[in-house]
Amino acid sequence: MTTDVRNVKWQRARACGTQGNCVEVADLGDRIIMRDSKDPDGPTLTFTPFEWECFLDGVAKGEFDRAVSQST
Repeated sequence: MTTDVRNVKWQRARACGTQGNCVEVADLGDRIIMRDSKDPDGPTLTFTPFEWECFLDGVAKGEFDRAVSQST
């Protein structure tokens, strides 16, 4: 499924500030899309609302902390 992302309202974390190295997300109702702010015309990842809620739950519970610390 291709989505025209030119008129989508993108959101990034406040911690990102004005830096360009961030992940941006947009809620389209039936799906949530994510992109790399450095490549706004590049590909997007697509999640169902259920997949997104599961991901956010895992982040809140620290389930991905190890993966992040190993990559830095």
